[in-house]
Amino acid sequence: MPRPIRASINLEALRHNYQLAKIRSGNAKAFAVIKANAYGHGLANAITAFGDIADGFALLDIEEARKLREAGLQQPIALLEGFFEPADLADVMALGLTPAIHGEAQLKMLERASLDAPIDVLLKVNSGMNRLGFTADNFTAALARLRALPGIRSITPMTHFARADDEMGIAGQLGVFRSLTAGLDLPVSLANSAALLRFPEAIGQITRPGIILYGSSPMPDLQSAEAIGLRPAMTLSSEIIGTQSIQSGDKVGYGGTFTANGPMRIGTVACGYADGYPRHAPTGTPILVGGRRTRVLGRVSMDMLACDLTHLEEAGVGTPVTLWGEGLAADEVATAAGTISYELFCALAPRVPVQVKGLDR
Repeated sequence: MPRPIRASINLEALRHNYQLAKIRSGNAKAFAVIKANAYGHGLANAITAFGDIADGFALLDIEEARKLREAGLQQPIALLEGFFEPADLADVMALGLTPAIHGEAQLKMLERASLDAPIDVLLKVNSGMNRLGFTADNFTAALARLRALPGIRSITPMTHFARADDEMGIAGQLGVFRSLTAGLDLPVSLANSAALLRFPEAIGQITRPGIILYGSSPMPDLQSAEAIGLRPAMTLSSEIIGTQSIQSGDKVGYGGTFTANGPMRIGTVACGYADGYPRHAPTGTPILVGGRRTRVLGRVSMDMLACDLTHLEEAGVGTPVTLWGEGLAADEVATAAGTISYELFCALAPRVPVQVKGLDR
């Protein structure tokens, strides 16, 4: 019998979440962000779920873009970090990709290249994130240089919001962006997941929903995934593989970080940080055992973690456990562990078997 841990990917949930993002996008096109192996959900699964409904896609890697084209997808594909060397431009043209142009080095590569086919580009504005993009000092010159190139078919200014998910909001960055692009009569790409949900003034002509496609909220402290109408797309589950009865003063796990204050019953779950569960998840992190809530106890180890079965008399070896997903929001687990659901999803280890369900599977 294989080790009982497994991840389940629900294609119907992915599809539902994209359709919700599309509704929120209004008349704008919604490019499904499928970078990082579709946030850990599998590129092939994203192709199946979104392939016939997405207006476009956004990712980082040319080889991932190639897989979309090989699957027969014809929609626009944005390269969010653009290209990295002149040789990449051959693939950009051959695959019909839309690279983000975010710095002087890329501009020079384009100016030195002989573009055999016209390409569309995104022109990245650094409106305050201060990672990539042209600032107010050099945006206008960059735009003029792109416009002077005969191989550039279309230009879409874009930016990325740093604080669309908190109380600061986007007003400052949006103001910078609008001051630079006013009167240009160009389509723009602005809204990530949080902006799409909170700031309709930032929808533009192309939205870029990411985390909401996978069933999590970009701001769980402000609005839960359930309240948004999202469905969890990944469920990580396992089983109880052992139990222990302990007494007051007994400690649990490496370092003895949890001490019982009375008689307790402990369950050991076949899941640890080598499976992608966060090692830093503290005592109290929620977990479902047999569909009932309980808590993680002590330090998460490589292959196992402990949970409290004191009030779950019926639980024992073989009882199913949900680490996150259906019935237990990944956002709640992530918050308890001091991280975000993005990290939980992306950290799913290759050794965890994945089951795909939905869409007649």
